[in-house]
Amino acid sequence: MHSSFDITAPDQGLAAALQHKIDQKTKPLGALGQLEQVAKKIGLIQQRLDPEFDQPHLLVFAGDHGAAKAGVSAYPQDVTWQMVENFLAGGAAINVFARQNEMHLAIIDAGVAHDFGRRNGLIDAKVAPGTANYIEEPAMTAEQCAQAIARGAEISRNLASNRCNLVGFGEMGIGNTAAASLLTHCLTGTPLTDCIGRGTGLDDVGLARKQALLEQALQRYRNAGGNDEPLNVLAEFGGFEIAMMVGAMLGAAEAKMTLLIDGFIVGSAALTAARLAPALLDYCVFCHRSAEPGHAAQLRALDVEPLLDLGLRLGEGTGAALAYPLVRAALGFLNDMASFESAGVSEKA
Repeated sequence: MHSSFDITAPDQGLAAALQHKIDQKTKPLGALGQLEQVAKKIGLIQQRLDPEFDQPHLLVFAGDHGAAKAGVSAYPQDVTWQMVENFLAGGAAINVFARQNEMHLAIIDAGVAHDFGRRNGLIDAKVAPGTANYIEEPAMTAEQCAQAIARGAEISRNLASNRCNLVGFGEMGIGNTAAASLLTHCLTGTPLTDCIGRGTGLDDVGLARKQALLEQALQRYRNAGGNDEPLNVLAEFGGFEIAMMVGAMLGAAEAKMTLLIDGFIVGSAALTAARLAPALLDYCVFCHRSAEPGHAAQLRALDVEPLLDLGLRLGEGTGAALAYPLVRAALGFLNDMASFESAGVSEKA
């Protein structure tokens, strides 16, 4: 499947010139910390000494999980479609932050168990009305997984053809922290208990139930001879929204866009996509460190350092939207800050 994506690391030919431009700004070497790394990364992605963002988009992928009915979440499955309605009405946190930062927001129905009809702001890419219950059987067939990946890639390619060169990722799906926990365990080897958190707010009893159910799902997979090849794991435990994000990330990296990676669930898609195409990471900016324990395992496995650590665990792409002004600031200093020479400031002796 992933052989259909041509993702190569950015040409490093501009690296020295970008570093020189950064180092010549009126500041001590390295004094802008991670912003300097972000500026250089985006300069290399765009192959420009003066990179700029065009048509920035935030995509929120929504899907339902069969395992939600088994009790892996504190909330009923209906909350998925109800929150999509909230997104479409402009009332969710992601709507507020996207508006504030002038990002185009699109909601994608990847597989919600609800019929929304034709709606402004909603992209209907539904594979099926929710996945199967992975505690008893694979969440999706290999064909469904491939279909979700292909539809996600098509969304990114359509954006790229309309000059968009920055895309942030978000999600909505009751039960999807459980799916992300299983993906994280299988793809990083981190003990499953260290990948499981309280999600939308489980109490101690609920957390114990979630852990027991996920152990049961994993045991079923192992007993069936399941291996940890990324696409197998994705089809086994993922949601349609996670699989579609994998495709959208691969498509966006292939189009040489900058990807803003949100927290734990988006991180599970990025982890999967990076296992399929390691060069994907050269296009990703990791936006925040989620309060979900499994996110630390993802960040360690990918050897990346996120921009923010605010104790967020909302999802929806909120961390990506909140980090976007910092990413813009990185381009701002690169493009508009004076150099020692232009400002007539003496350099360090």
